[in-house]
Amino acid sequence: MDEYKVGTENTTQVESQSSKKKAPLNKYALACALLASTNSILLGYDIGVMSGAVLFIKDNLKISSSQVEILVGSLNVCSLIGSFASGKTSDMIGRRYTIILAAATFLVGALLMGLAPSYPFLMAGRVVAGIGVGYSLMIAPVYTAEVSPAMTRGLLTSLPEVFINVGILLGYIFNYALAGLPDHINWRLMLGIAAVPAIGIGIGVLQMPESPRWLVMKGRIEEAKRVLRKTSENDDEANLRLEEIIKAASLVGQSPSDSTGSIPSKWKGQGVWKELLMPSRPLRRILVAAVGINFFMQASGNDAVVYYTPSVFNAAGIHNRKGLVGVTIVMGIAKTSFCIVSALFLDNFGRRPMLLLGTTGMAVSLAGLGLGSMYLHNSHHKPLWAIALCVVAVCADVSFFSIGLGPITWVYSSEIFPIRLRAQGSSLAVSVNRLVSGVVAMTFLTISKKITFAGMFFVLCGIMVLATIFFYFFLPETKGKSLEEIWEIFEDKKDKTPSQADKEMTAR
Repeated sequence: MDEYKVGTENTTQVESQSSKKKAPLNKYALACALLASTNSILLGYDIGVMSGAVLFIKDNLKISSSQVEILVGSLNVCSLIGSFASGKTSDMIGRRYTIILAAATFLVGALLMGLAPSYPFLMAGRVVAGIGVGYSLMIAPVYTAEVSPAMTRGLLTSLPEVFINVGILLGYIFNYALAGLPDHINWRLMLGIAAVPAIGIGIGVLQMPESPRWLVMKGRIEEAKRVLRKTSENDDEANLRLEEIIKAASLVGQSPSDSTGSIPSKWKGQGVWKELLMPSRPLRRILVAAVGINFFMQASGNDAVVYYTPSVFNAAGIHNRKGLVGVTIVMGIAKTSFCIVSALFLDNFGRRPMLLLGTTGMAVSLAGLGLGSMYLHNSHHKPLWAIALCVVAVCADVSFFSIGLGPITWVYSSEIFPIRLRAQGSSLAVSVNRLVSGVVAMTFLTISKKITFAGMFFVLCGIMVLATIFFYFFLPETKGKSLEEIWEIFEDKKDKTPSQADKEMTAR
């Protein structure tokens, strides 16, 4: 880990001053982060509402368990398209308009699902909504990271995960509220009602400013300066942040064209994939960290556990449908509460401690869930203590996910890439996230039937043990550093050219 410690002393004046006292939360930056993160409610709502809606869809449309898996997992697989395209799109049209595009795409998908007369029509809606989700998952954390001051970036960039959990909880609540309606109506309302917030989100995002880092890369320095003044505590801090961003832009081939410090505006993200596919040593470490954390986030099985919680509890002995949905509300409250707690303490304790706590807790919780499920599977009677163990273990599993992997994956992925590679690098990492999520969601029930739910939970427990080891060795701490400084954490001294070393000495 010594190789990751290089550059820790090269902090800016602003960071040094901020570290001595707790940085106040900038209200304008908070407002920007909240608006950008509201898009994530749509994904969370779909995850939560689909867990209950599939019970009624299966009966109403007479579909098989395999079709249910495809229906549930298709949104995640199709979100791969959106997340893969979002990096290039946001480099071309900007972060703000990409967020609007995400909301508009999900709106169309929600309407198609709500009006679906048949299974193929419903699948078409899932495909469109999935593309919108893919755009949203990449762009909200990237935009928030680029707007946020370094000392509160952890809190603000974890807001998308908070909103995903709020959306999941809302999905559970609407499941419970609409479950009493006829089967041919309730699931259509559950899915179609997501179109309402999508409209409001699209309108609200129009009030947001563009990312100052994207503006600098497009040569729009004065606009970037205005945004930084609003998201900084004073003009001195804004100017220092601007100088740092311009320096980072110049180091990736965007050098000032005149004495005013303006930057050529022809950049549209070209050449990025060449660098990502043939990375330097520091960039290779960044890719391993970003792809690794996104892989383990979904390999943890959290999304599948949330989607199929009613099936898990049904196997545990809870057969009443309203009772099943009611238990998921309790789980949703726990998940959302711990995500908020994690967001509030992330900038104080750091990324690594919270992440390691979360994955360790998930491993223990999944082991407990596996033991409870194994006892219930092998028992003719369903003792209350075993059912209670499964309910508590599921709630603990999703709570520890919300402490660690849930929010920190988005924070870490959006902050470790250098400015020129951030959007498309994050899009690559999120694409892996979506692919693994889709595979897990579309195979969870099938594998569970082969090895039982207990066996599946023991497998997930083992994956979390591996994740803890991976995070310990490959993810350095980024707390309190500006986006432009983080690159240095992944550098060896021998990776730096003489000119870079000279620049650092001058800066010091």
